[in-house]
Amino acid sequence: QVQLVESGGGLVQPGESLRLSCAASSSIFSMYIMAWYRQAPGKQRELVATFTSSGGTNYSDSAKGRFTISRDNGRNTVYLQMSSLKPEDTAVYYCNAHTVIPGLNDHWGQGTQVTVSS
Repeated sequence: QVQLVESGGGLVQPGESLRLSCAASSSIFSMYIMAWYRQAPGKQRELVATFTSSGGTNYSDSAKGRFTISRDNGRNTVYLQMSSLKPEDTAVYYCNAHTVIPGLNDHWGQGTQVTVSS
């Protein structure tokens, strides 16, 4: 069973940076496409950043230029480096592992709260 554990959230001021981590319980990157989502209060969960099946990356318009998704295969960990944070970035951030392999399920982490406020 795949487990994803996020960490690194917290309270920061506008303009500051934060790095989120998502540790997978096993080596899954060859079978899953990793992504970060977020959900703000009263809003739907939205995609923030993702790796693609070809190994590239995609970002939401709001994240482009400010956020960077990366991974450390040896540590089974995916990161989301966030800079120039804004109050509207306040949300619970979730790590997601998506697969197209028959018989395997997608997985979500428990989420980590990011609050951007002065």
